[in-house]
Amino acid sequence: MLRLKNIFKTFNKGSINEQKVFENFSMDIGDDDFICVLGSNGAGKSTLLNIISGKIPLDEGNLILNGIDVTEDTEHEKCRKISRIFQDPSLGTNPSMTIYENLSMAKNKGNKFGLSFLVDKKDEEYFKGLLEVLRLGLEDKLHTPVSQLSGGQRQSLALIMAVLGEPELLLLDEHTAALDPKTSEIVMEITDKIVKEKGLTTIMVTHNIDHALRYGNRLIMLHRGNKIIDISGGTKNSLTKGELLCLFKDISDKTLFS
Repeated sequence: MLRLKNIFKTFNKGSINEQKVFENFSMDIGDDDFICVLGSNGAGKSTLLNIISGKIPLDEGNLILNGIDVTEDTEHEKCRKISRIFQDPSLGTNPSMTIYENLSMAKNKGNKFGLSFLVDKKDEEYFKGLLEVLRLGLEDKLHTPVSQLSGGQRQSLALIMAVLGEPELLLLDEHTAALDPKTSEIVMEITDKIVKEKGLTTIMVTHNIDHALRYGNRLIMLHRGNKIIDISGGTKNSLTKGELLCLFKDISDKTLFS
Protein backbone atom coordinates (compact mmCIF):
# COMPACT_ATOMS: atom_id res chain seq x y z
CA MET A 1 0.00 0.00 0.00
CA LEU A 2 2.86 2.35 0.88
CA ARG A 3 6.51 1.87 -0.02
CA LEU A 4 9.43 4.00 1.13
CA LYS A 5 12.23 3.07 -1.24
CA ASN A 6 15.90 3.89 -0.56
CA ILE A 7 15.20 7.23 1.07
CA PHE A 8 17.85 9.70 2.21
CA LYS A 9 17.31 12.73 4.42
CA THR A 10 19.91 15.06 5.94
CA PHE A 11 19.22 18.36 7.67
CA ASN A 12 21.61 21.35 7.53
CA LYS A 13 23.73 19.54 4.96
CA GLY A 14 27.32 20.82 4.73
CA SER A 15 27.16 22.80 7.99
CA ILE A 16 28.50 22.09 11.48
CA ASN A 17 24.92 21.26 12.44
CA GLU A 18 24.54 18.58 9.76
CA GLN A 19 22.20 15.81 10.92
CA LYS A 20 21.82 12.67 8.85
CA VAL A 21 18.46 11.07 9.72
CA PHE A 22 17.87 8.48 7.00
CA GLU A 23 20.38 6.83 4.70
CA ASN A 24 19.12 4.29 2.14
CA PHE A 25 16.08 3.54 4.33
CA SER A 26 13.30 1.34 2.96
CA MET A 27 10.01 0.14 4.39
CA ASP A 28 6.84 -1.48 3.04
CA ILE A 29 3.42 -0.95 4.65
CA GLY A 30 0.57 -3.32 3.81
CA ASP A 31 -3.11 -2.50 3.26
CA ASP A 32 -4.19 -3.88 6.63
CA ASP A 33 -1.26 -2.62 8.67
CA PHE A 34 -1.79 -0.65 11.88
CA ILE A 35 1.85 0.07 12.71
CA CYS A 36 3.06 1.43 16.03
CA VAL A 37 6.43 3.19 15.75
CA LEU A 38 8.66 3.52 18.80
CA GLY A 39 12.11 5.05 19.19
CA SER A 40 14.22 7.39 21.27
CA ASN A 41 14.45 11.13 20.59
CA GLY A 42 16.20 11.73 17.29
CA ALA A 43 15.45 8.23 16.00
CA GLY A 44 13.59 9.63 12.98
CA LYS A 45 9.97 9.02 14.00
CA SER A 46 8.56 12.49 13.31
CA THR A 47 10.79 12.90 10.25
CA LEU A 48 9.30 9.68 8.89
CA LEU A 49 5.77 11.07 9.17
CA ASN A 50 6.87 14.44 7.77
CA ILE A 51 8.33 12.71 4.72
CA ILE A 52 5.23 10.59 4.13
CA SER A 53 2.87 13.57 4.52
CA GLY A 54 4.99 15.80 2.28
CA LYS A 55 5.82 18.30 5.00
CA ILE A 56 9.52 17.92 4.21
CA PRO A 57 11.07 16.82 0.89
CA LEU A 58 13.32 13.83 0.35
CA ASP A 59 16.97 14.24 -0.62
CA GLU A 60 16.83 10.97 -2.53
CA GLY A 61 14.52 7.99 -2.85
CA ASN A 62 10.90 7.35 -3.69
CA LEU A 63 7.55 7.30 -1.96
CA ILE A 64 5.01 4.99 -3.62
CA LEU A 65 1.36 5.14 -2.52
CA ASN A 66 -0.92 2.44 -3.93
CA GLY A 67 1.35 1.97 -6.94
CA ILE A 68 1.66 5.70 -7.69
CA ASP A 69 4.91 7.61 -7.19
CA VAL A 70 3.99 10.60 -4.99
CA THR A 71 7.57 11.60 -4.14
CA GLU A 72 7.23 15.03 -5.75
CA ASP A 73 3.67 15.71 -4.60
CA THR A 74 3.27 18.70 -2.30
CA GLU A 75 1.86 18.43 1.22
CA HIS A 76 -1.38 19.93 -0.06
CA GLU A 77 -1.65 17.29 -2.78
CA LYS A 78 -0.88 14.45 -0.39
CA CYS A 79 -3.44 15.61 2.17
CA ARG A 80 -6.18 14.52 -0.23
CA LYS A 81 -5.08 10.92 0.33
CA ILE A 82 -3.36 11.13 3.71
CA SER A 83 -4.83 12.36 7.01
CA ARG A 84 -2.69 13.27 10.00
CA ILE A 85 -3.44 13.95 13.65
CA PHE A 86 -0.87 15.78 15.77
CA GLN A 87 0.09 15.77 19.44
CA ASP A 88 -1.43 19.22 20.02
CA PRO A 89 -5.26 18.84 20.13
CA SER A 90 -5.69 22.36 18.71
CA LEU A 91 -3.91 21.50 15.43
CA GLY A 92 -6.51 19.06 14.13
CA THR A 93 -9.49 21.36 14.56
CA ASN A 94 -10.44 25.03 14.22
CA PRO A 95 -11.16 26.19 17.80
CA SER A 96 -13.05 29.33 16.75
CA MET A 97 -15.61 27.29 14.79
CA THR A 98 -18.31 24.98 16.10
CA ILE A 99 -18.19 21.19 16.04
CA TYR A 100 -20.70 21.24 13.19
CA GLU A 101 -18.64 23.69 11.14
CA ASN A 102 -15.44 21.68 11.70
CA LEU A 103 -17.16 18.50 10.54
CA SER A 104 -18.57 20.30 7.50
CA MET A 105 -15.09 21.44 6.48
CA ALA A 106 -13.72 17.92 6.93
CA LYS A 107 -16.54 16.43 4.87
CA ASN A 108 -15.81 18.84 2.03
CA LYS A 109 -12.03 18.38 2.17
CA GLY A 110 -10.60 18.65 -1.33
CA ASN A 111 -13.85 19.98 -2.79
CA LYS A 112 -14.87 23.51 -3.68
CA PHE A 113 -17.59 24.85 -1.42
CA GLY A 114 -18.82 28.17 -0.12
CA LEU A 115 -20.02 29.31 3.27
CA SER A 116 -23.49 27.81 2.86
CA PHE A 117 -22.57 24.98 5.22
CA LEU A 118 -22.65 27.52 8.05
CA VAL A 119 -26.45 27.66 7.82
CA ASP A 120 -27.24 24.42 6.00
CA LYS A 121 -28.32 21.82 8.57
CA LYS A 122 -29.02 18.90 6.27
CA ASP A 123 -25.99 17.05 7.67
CA GLU A 124 -26.94 17.55 11.32
CA GLU A 125 -28.34 14.04 11.89
CA TYR A 126 -25.46 12.49 9.98
CA PHE A 127 -22.91 14.27 12.14
CA LYS A 128 -24.79 13.35 15.32
CA GLY A 129 -24.61 9.70 14.31
CA LEU A 130 -20.84 9.94 13.78
CA LEU A 131 -20.32 11.56 17.18
CA GLU A 132 -22.58 9.19 19.11
CA VAL A 133 -20.10 6.33 18.69
CA LEU A 134 -17.55 8.34 20.71
CA ARG A 135 -19.84 8.27 23.78
CA LEU A 136 -18.58 11.68 24.84
CA GLY A 137 -21.84 13.58 24.48
CA LEU A 138 -20.53 15.64 21.55
CA GLU A 139 -23.64 14.86 19.50
CA ASP A 140 -25.52 17.23 21.83
CA LYS A 141 -22.93 20.00 21.38
CA LEU A 142 -22.91 20.34 17.60
CA HIS A 143 -23.14 24.13 17.74
CA THR A 144 -20.61 24.55 20.55
CA PRO A 145 -17.28 26.21 19.65
CA VAL A 146 -14.46 23.67 19.67
CA SER A 147 -12.48 25.99 21.96
CA GLN A 148 -14.84 24.96 24.77
CA LEU A 149 -13.99 21.25 24.46
CA SER A 150 -11.44 19.34 26.52
CA GLY A 151 -8.23 18.04 24.94
CA GLY A 152 -9.61 14.52 24.78
CA GLN A 153 -12.84 15.68 23.14
CA ARG A 154 -10.85 17.67 20.57
CA GLN A 155 -8.63 14.71 19.67
CA SER A 156 -11.69 12.46 19.36
CA LEU A 157 -13.33 15.03 17.10
CA ALA A 158 -10.09 15.29 15.10
CA LEU A 159 -10.21 11.51 14.56
CA ILE A 160 -13.74 11.70 13.17
CA MET A 161 -12.72 14.61 10.94
CA ALA A 162 -9.59 12.78 9.73
CA VAL A 163 -11.54 9.77 8.46
CA LEU A 164 -14.55 11.64 7.03
CA GLY A 165 -12.82 12.02 3.68
CA GLU A 166 -11.97 8.29 3.56
CA PRO A 167 -8.17 8.72 3.38
CA GLU A 168 -5.93 6.01 2.02
CA LEU A 169 -3.56 6.42 4.96
CA LEU A 170 -3.92 7.72 8.53
CA LEU A 171 -0.89 9.15 10.39
CA LEU A 172 -1.06 9.53 14.17
CA ASP A 173 1.76 11.69 15.49
CA GLU A 174 1.84 11.01 19.26
CA HIS A 175 -1.82 12.01 19.31
CA THR A 176 -2.35 11.06 22.98
CA ALA A 177 0.91 12.46 24.40
CA ALA A 178 -0.63 15.76 25.59
CA LEU A 179 -3.54 14.06 27.36
CA ASP A 180 -3.82 12.82 30.93
CA PRO A 181 -3.52 9.02 31.35
CA LYS A 182 -7.26 8.35 31.69
CA THR A 183 -8.19 10.47 28.67
CA SER A 184 -5.30 8.97 26.71
CA GLU A 185 -6.74 5.48 27.24
CA ILE A 186 -10.20 6.63 26.10
CA VAL A 187 -8.81 8.24 22.93
CA MET A 188 -6.75 5.12 22.14
CA GLU A 189 -9.85 2.90 22.49
CA ILE A 190 -11.72 5.23 20.13
CA THR A 191 -8.76 5.22 17.74
CA ASP A 192 -8.62 1.44 17.67
CA LYS A 193 -12.37 1.19 17.09
CA ILE A 194 -12.32 3.66 14.18
CA VAL A 195 -9.24 2.11 12.54
CA LYS A 196 -10.77 -1.36 12.68
CA GLU A 197 -14.25 -0.32 11.51
CA LYS A 198 -12.88 1.73 8.61
CA GLY A 199 -10.12 -0.76 7.73
CA LEU A 200 -7.63 2.12 7.68
CA THR A 201 -3.94 1.65 6.97
CA THR A 202 -2.43 3.47 9.95
CA ILE A 203 0.99 4.51 11.21
CA MET A 204 1.08 5.64 14.85
CA VAL A 205 4.18 7.22 16.38
CA THR A 206 4.16 6.89 20.16
CA HIS A 207 6.39 6.97 23.23
CA ASN A 208 3.89 4.82 25.14
CA ILE A 209 5.24 1.27 25.12
CA ASP A 210 2.00 -0.14 26.57
CA HIS A 211 0.02 1.34 23.68
CA ALA A 212 2.55 0.06 21.14
CA LEU A 213 2.20 -3.47 22.51
CA ARG A 214 -1.57 -3.41 22.95
CA TYR A 215 -2.68 -1.83 19.68
CA GLY A 216 -2.01 -2.53 16.03
CA ASN A 217 -0.75 -5.62 14.24
CA ARG A 218 2.85 -4.51 13.73
CA LEU A 219 5.51 -2.82 15.85
CA ILE A 220 8.55 -1.02 14.48
CA MET A 221 11.35 0.51 16.51
CA LEU A 222 13.69 3.09 15.01
CA HIS A 223 17.16 3.92 16.26
CA ARG A 224 19.34 6.56 14.57
CA GLY A 225 17.33 6.29 11.38
CA ASN A 226 17.51 2.50 11.25
CA LYS A 227 14.67 0.00 11.62
CA ILE A 228 16.08 -2.20 14.38
CA ILE A 229 12.86 -4.01 15.32
CA ASP A 230 9.99 -4.98 13.01
CA ILE A 231 7.61 -7.59 14.42
CA SER A 232 4.00 -8.48 13.75
CA GLY A 233 1.29 -11.07 14.33
CA GLY A 234 1.76 -13.61 17.11
CA THR A 235 5.33 -12.49 17.80
CA LYS A 236 4.11 -8.99 18.63
CA ASN A 237 1.09 -10.20 20.60
CA SER A 238 3.20 -12.40 22.87
CA LEU A 239 5.92 -9.82 23.50
CA THR A 240 6.06 -8.33 27.00
CA LYS A 241 7.16 -4.83 27.95
CA GLY A 242 10.27 -6.17 29.68
CA GLU A 243 11.22 -8.29 26.68
CA LEU A 244 10.81 -5.33 24.33
CA LEU A 245 12.99 -3.08 26.49
CA CYS A 246 15.70 -5.74 26.71
CA LEU A 247 15.52 -6.34 22.98
CA PHE A 248 15.85 -2.64 22.26
CA LYS A 249 18.80 -2.25 24.64
CA ASP A 250 20.59 -5.26 23.16
CA ILE A 251 20.13 -4.18 19.54
CA SER A 252 20.86 -0.49 20.15
CA ASP A 253 24.05 -1.37 22.06
CA LYS A 254 25.23 -3.51 19.14
CA THR A 255 24.39 -0.68 16.74
CA LEU A 256 26.23 1.84 18.90
CA PHE A 257 29.45 -0.15 19.15
CA SER A 258 29.45 -1.72 15.68
